[in-house]
Amino acid sequence: MLIVYTYLKNDSSMKYKGLMAIGVLFGVLMIILCVTSYADWKMFPSVIIVITGFTLAIRPFREVHFAMIGALLVMVLAYIFLGGLAGTPGLELLAEGWPRIIAAFVIGALVYGILHFAEALVKMFGKLFNWWPLLMVLALVCIIEAILIFTGYGSLYDFVTGGK
Repeated sequence: MLIVYTYLKNDSSMKYKGLMAIGVLFGVLMIILCVTSYADWKMFPSVIIVITGFTLAIRPFREVHFAMIGALLVMVLAYIFLGGLAGTPGLELLAEGWPRIIAAFVIGALVYGILHFAEALVKMFGKLFNWWPLLMVLALVCIIEAILIFTGYGSLYDFVTGGK
């Protein structure tokens, strides 16, 4: 809720940027906690925790192009790996010169296409979940969920459905 408040007040302030950094830390911790403990929890709290953790973790990275970074890394690794094929019958052509460069480029382009698609999906959900009215609702649901769990009423889902 503080992130929403500082965003609406001044989205370029150091307070907002600091809260986003803390949000990334807590978002990652929430996701790790959910991944390691999901078998012990009910579905509704797990889903809420994962969505909120993702929302907090993705917020500062919405405009970073991870697909290009990943593709460049794969291209370099492919170029290095292809150099190790020297002396391998049938694949020796890919170990030297232009064929090695072209093969590394094609592999990088394929990886870029896949990563760009995945990046577009993450950005779409990131923009949806970081829309400040939805972020505020998620924050309120998490606070209510935490209060109900700590007071012994179970999950918000249990409270609404009467424990069924």
